[in-house]
Amino acid sequence: MESLFDFLSDKWWLVFPMSALAGHWANSWRKAGDRRHQRKVELYKLRNQVHAAEKASVADVESLMAAHGATNKRWLEYELDVGKLIDFPLMTDVREPLTVAFLRAKREADGLRPPSAADMTAPSRVEAYRKAVDDFSVALDVAEREARRLKDSKFTGPERERLATARQLLKIAEDHAATPAERQAAYKRARRELDGLIVLPDVALAALEDKISPMIEPAVRPWDPQHR
Repeated sequence: MESLFDFLSDKWWLVFPMSALAGHWANSWRKAGDRRHQRKVELYKLRNQVHAAEKASVADVESLMAAHGATNKRWLEYELDVGKLIDFPLMTDVREPLTVAFLRAKREADGLRPPSAADMTAPSRVEAYRKAVDDFSVALDVAEREARRLKDSKFTGPERERLATARQLLKIAEDHAATPAERQAAYKRARRELDGLIVLPDVALAALEDKISPMIEPAVRPWDPQHR
């Protein structure tokens, strides 16, 4: 023990470099701890950013799906309303380039629509869907404006008279004050007047028939396949 003290008494000057070394080691340890803490903070922030980005992506797709649904609803107002189609026949006239363009844009948007917003996470798919929805909305706007501008002006005088007659007959067919026989006769005549003039989608006819059918029972429905 005395020899150790004798050694230290002779080497007292080593205290200073050893203290410096210890201080340097402690400082390095502290800096390493700071770097580990900083990396943890950065990783936490990165995870939060990724999570926020995923949430934003889902919200973005939900917004696109809502816009898509609103445009489809606008189209259905024509497709399900025979009266509107008589007033604006170009909306179902596939000879019209603008009508073809919006129907093509609709198919494109419908084909890209995901089952749910969470099913579409790839940015490229989101952007493709966004473009398709925008194209569909714009194409419908253009076709609608043209259809409302032209109305039935592309038809001849006699054809416009037939359209006007069909419009009046459909009002009778939908009139609850009319008798079942009157409504049935009006519907059959309206179909004859429209035959060859405008294309009535099956869904439009089904919607019309569902609307007037309760009032013409138990009479035979004019659209019954057994009585056509």
